Amino acid sequence: MLVNKHFNAKNLFEFTGHHFIWLTIWMTSVTIGYQYTGLEKYEIPWLPLSIIATAVAFYVGFKNNSAYDRMWEARKIWGAIVNSSRAWGSAVKSFVDSNYSNEDITEEQLFQIKKKLIYRHIGWLYALRSQLLIITPWEHASQGFLVSSKAKRYKELFGLGLVKDEITETELHLFLPEEEYERMINYKNTATQIIDQQSQDLAELRSKNLINDFRHIKLQEILNDFYDHQGKCERIKKFPLPRQYGSIGAIFVGIFIFLLPFGMVSEFAKLGEYGIWASIPFTVLVGWIYIVMEIVGDYTENPFEGLANDVPMLSLCRVIENDLREMLGETKIPEDIKVKNGVLM
Repeated sequence: MLVNKHFNAKNLFEFTGHHFIWLTIWMTSVTIGYQYTGLEKYEIPWLPLSIIATAVAFYVGFKNNSAYDRMWEARKIWGAIVNSSRAWGSAVKSFVDSNYSNEDITEEQLFQIKKKLIYRHIGWLYALRSQLLIITPWEHASQGFLVSSKAKRYKELFGLGLVKDEITETELHLFLPEEEYERMINYKNTATQIIDQQSQDLAELRSKNLINDFRHIKLQEILNDFYDHQGKCERIKKFPLPRQYGSIGAIFVGIFIFLLPFGMVSEFAKLGEYGIWASIPFTVLVGWIYIVMEIVGDYTENPFEGLANDVPMLSLCRVIENDLREMLGETKIPEDIKVKNGVLM
């Protein structure tokens, strides 16, 4: 998540500056051709070009709105995960007791049961995050060499444990018992199996009368909420913005930029002898604006990609972890995730 109020010139140039190179080459080539090779016979009247520009702007705007909706929905889901996680910690802490149990259980043993349930949930958070970061075919890291290498460089520049996912491996070891970790890590969907294990433990606690029927049902309902939140995240992750919208927008922008200098050069030529050369920077600027509009939507449509525009899952996992560990009375808790290069991951 980008946290700075504004992009500065350096950030903007790092993100989109390379497009100035090919835009300048193309616009300059058309201008030279117009001036010296008789290319003026291919000039395009400004009216039809302006209609194309308007249509492309509407189309790209629709795509960007859809991309924003996906990103905002993802953030709301993780907000619900935060709330449900706090409810889980509070319920486990309050509901699990030995007042009606037939077994002789010490306070320390009861605390370890609560700790196991809460720690396993923290492990679920990191496992879910890890699964959501798995690269899909339509994300930038799966594209051609230049796009893929750029996406991976962004992950290394801004991310914390986003390339080799060493963060999740470390955290799961902390919150799952060794035997359980070895078993869970080999499942195709580790997060799902962690919740299932929580459900099995609740059934065992009910059999020992450490929770009554009402409390069992309430705790199971919270686990069902976690399944619901996980399913919503997986829906966004595994179903992309329809490619007819995601891809055609870029094609339309490309067509418009190809035609743009054929309309702009003739208009600037009316300004006098040197007016034609003034068309180059203005045409490059207009083309760059349309490219940035397209790129903003392109990098927003996948909120679990591990890039700067993502939902800050790692930060939210750490917030929940610290809240739950404080519920257990722990005082030595890890620091919150810090902003790195203007990005919170």
